[in-house]
Amino acid sequence: MSDTDGELAVDELVAYCQTQARLLRGRVETLDEEAATLLSEIDDELSDARSRLDEQSGVTPSPHGMGADEELADLDALEADLTEKQAVVEAKQTRRDAFEELAVGYLELADELQTDAPAPSPALQLVVQFEHDRNAPTHFDERVTLLEAATESDDSDT
Repeated sequence: MSDTDGELAVDELVAYCQTQARLLRGRVETLDEEAATLLSEIDDELSDARSRLDEQSGVTPSPHGMGADEELADLDALEADLTEKQAVVEAKQTRRDAFEELAVGYLELADELQTDAPAPSPALQLVVQFEHDRNAPTHFDERVTLLEAATESDDSDT
């Protein structure tokens, strides 16, 4: 805080936006790694299934057909597992895209604040409005955004 009345300076708001973007990019990297791990698991399971199917194609079925039923159940379980993992990967990718979009938005806002250099109060309003419009607090589990701080401040003033 640079002003005596406790108002944030524009350069502090720029630093805040850049920090938020870096935190979001860290989450993007984590989600990318998690998705890559799941995709690798899916590839491995598909490879195993293909190998098992190739082995089965040369085997004559037993007269009682018991092995085929067990194999079918195994394949059904594998399909359910793969479908679930694919859904998780898609959810991670959707979440990753939302984090990336918000990170880019924070960086653009930081550039706008640096370029236009508004007075501190309007700059703070821009950041709070940005976070409100993009529902930014939902992207930060362990960090209070300026929007949340402003909302808490408004609530305590009443």
